[in-house]
Amino acid sequence: MSEETRKSEARIALQKIKEAEEKGKSIIQDAREKEALKVIQDAYDEAKTIKESILTKARAEAEKKKKAIIQKATKEAEKTKQETEKEAASLSKNAEKAISKAVDIIAKKIDKFIEGGTL
Repeated sequence: MSEETRKSEARIALQKIKEAEEKGKSIIQDAREKEALKVIQDAYDEAKTIKESILTKARAEAEKKKKAIIQKATKEAEKTKQETEKEAASLSKNAEKAISKAVDIIAKKIDKFIEGGTL
């Protein structure tokens, strides 16, 4: 084999090595990009799962607080209702006494008027 042929074969071999290196680099770059996309997608999916979990917990806590507020308001309304009923009963009793007293006074004045003609 002549030296020229060996050089030519060496150049061809070197060219094939360079092509193989470029192809290898391209494969590695593609793999990195695909891996990066997978990592990004996995992170997005994990963030979505965490977000949904947090929202579910927040909704449950809000519902719990809402029920507690409604329960407290209901108790306070019942207490106010009972106090109002007591006050109404007391006012009714006082009004009944006042009406009875007023009726007695008016009855006495009517009797006095009938007896003497003057109020």
